[in-house]
Amino acid sequence: MDWDHLRYFLALARTRKLSAAARRLDVQHTTVSRRIRALEQAVGAPLFTRSGGEYLVSEAGRRLLPQVEAMEAASLAVLGTAPARVGELSGVVRVGATEGFGTVVLAPLLARFAQAHPQLVVDLLPLPRNVNLSQREADIVVSLERPVRGNAVAARLCDYVLRLYASPDYLAQHPPIRSRDDLPQHSFISYIDDLLFSKELRYLAELCRPQRYALRSTSVLAQHQAVAQGAGIGVLPAFLADGDTRLCAVLPDEAQFVRTFWMSMPKENRSIARIQAIWSLLRSSVQTDERLRPLV
Repeated sequence: MDWDHLRYFLALARTRKLSAAARRLDVQHTTVSRRIRALEQAVGAPLFTRSGGEYLVSEAGRRLLPQVEAMEAASLAVLGTAPARVGELSGVVRVGATEGFGTVVLAPLLARFAQAHPQLVVDLLPLPRNVNLSQREADIVVSLERPVRGNAVAARLCDYVLRLYASPDYLAQHPPIRSRDDLPQHSFISYIDDLLFSKELRYLAELCRPQRYALRSTSVLAQHQAVAQGAGIGVLPAFLADGDTRLCAVLPDEAQFVRTFWMSMPKENRSIARIQAIWSLLRSSVQTDERLRPLV
């Protein structure tokens, strides 16, 4: 086996596209394809499956991946480039998170961190769905539900608060909201029930049974914009809505919810310094973010 093939395997596993892996390795995409074929012949099994133009790691590839990543970490240490001090981090770290949290909280934080480490590339996946850790969609995943125990390290990241919001125009044009009993007659912005990716998003049922939905969406960012445009009232994360002058909190003492973000990564990632650095960054920075603290 030509061990150099493994670099190409890692690049394609992390980027999922021949062209992206080729750019990362500074070679032609045909070179990546040839190297992968050679490695598959040496291993005796296909390491990727094709789906929608992407290369997804196969079952054999998932078994190989942690071993190759451990080899990569060991190689960096032998070469003296393993990060021991600030400024020496290099490589790629992929972080998966919920859409709103990833966009509003993590994107600025990770961008600043990447600026301080020019050899580090951070792939951020802020998605309105669960990012699958077992299928290696990301190195670190931030989720709404506590990860199932297995070959993963999990930690409670932080709590965050959600409140009921509406625009001043909406409130001026509709009956007053003095208590929860007034809520059912109003128009709501919410998730699509049968497309919810987590039971933790079913908070509206704790408030009332709306008679009308003006708009439903799988995207919390779309819901935010619809509420801001005066289409209805909706439950939004405070870290997303509190800084928006187009919104007002509705029944702030009664309509408040607290949920928890969990963070997880494969156990073998603990030995990879760049991933451990991002893990530590998220824990230390997010837990002190005032936007995530519940009202007292």
